[in-house]
Amino acid sequence: MTGPEDDTATPAGTHNGVAQVMRSKRVRAYTLTGGRTRTRHYLLVETLISVTDYDPVLAESLMPESRTLYTRARQRMSIAELSALLDLPLGVVRVLISDLATQGAVYIHPTAFSYQNNPQVLERILDGLKQLPV
Repeated sequence: MTGPEDDTATPAGTHNGVAQVMRSKRVRAYTLTGGRTRTRHYLLVETLISVTDYDPVLAESLMPESRTLYTRARQRMSIAELSALLDLPLGVVRVLISDLATQGAVYIHPTAFSYQNNPQVLERILDGLKQLPV
């Protein structure tokens, strides 16, 4: 017997003479991202994401996966943590987070990669190292 928790679409009978099909709970990754695999933002596995001003109206307007990412990011979390919590592929989470960032809904915290060629940051690191006790 098949039920709503099955991964396949099966006939569910008729309602008002129209055949109904039970939908799968799983949605293909390319459907969630519109077939996109690239992001507008450089997002590493360890990149931290947060929501500065949570907007419940915005949350309601998002598709379920994006809404869950947006809601979970109220606490600062990494891309990897969000992927694991939602049981979504990392690439999908990156695309959805990038979309949310483009809308201004989430904040992408800078990673060390962002500062790799910044002389001011390198000088601050060097100064900090010089102050360490030997």
